[in-house]
Amino acid sequence: FYERLPHVALHNLYGPTEASVDVTSWACRPGDARQVVPIGRPIGNLQTYVLDGRLEPAPIGVPGELYLGGVGLGRGYLKRADLTAERFVPDPFGGRAGGGAGSVAGGRLYKTGDLARWLSDGSLEYLGRLDLQVKIRGHRIELGEIESALRSHAEVRDAVVTAREEGGRKYLAAYVVPRDGQAPNADVLRRYLGARLPEAMVPAVYVPLETLPLSATGKVDRQRLPAPAGGRSSVQAAYV
Repeated sequence: FYERLPHVALHNLYGPTEASVDVTSWACRPGDARQVVPIGRPIGNLQTYVLDGRLEPAPIGVPGELYLGGVGLGRGYLKRADLTAERFVPDPFGGRAGGGAGSVAGGRLYKTGDLARWLSDGSLEYLGRLDLQVKIRGHRIELGEIESALRSHAEVRDAVVTAREEGGRKYLAAYVVPRDGQAPNADVLRRYLGARLPEAMVPAVYVPLETLPLSATGKVDRQRLPAPAGGRSSVQAAYV
């Protein structure tokens, strides 16, 4: 972006319609070495929380579900009291120290269904949708966390991970768009992820793509991702 438009500011904004669209903001900087652009910090009068399944704050670097609070929240879904009760939940931090500016007793939080984590500089990194969670060999796996790790590789511009099935057994397949030219070798990516993720989260198959298939709204169309040539058997190796 800065190579083409060097004198133009670039901001990354995050937020769902249920919270009046804008919730967090990040001002991009030329020469920033990070591979993943954060979604930043909450704007005025809004709060962001990364919580685990017990609605307890997740530590820095640990993925959790992103919850939103503050004056931007909508009242709910029109004529959908059931969905409103499911997604707009009581604020467990209301009136407590650490609840954030504008957090009051009796308030609500919006349960986004988005996976995120705090970075050490106090900004948020978006990891994907929680509804993309899959179960492989008994392990619950967040696909967004694997995709984020792949994008952190210097030679990877974008990546998508899906769960596929072959012979009644599920496996993970990664689709990789190279930053410049040819995508890194599958063994290189496997070792790279193996140093950062548990073994169960390392994909078995890596498919290089020039671009990811997109829907009419500009989002990745996972249904149009091609089946890996040869399937899982093409990369199996004996080990003890």
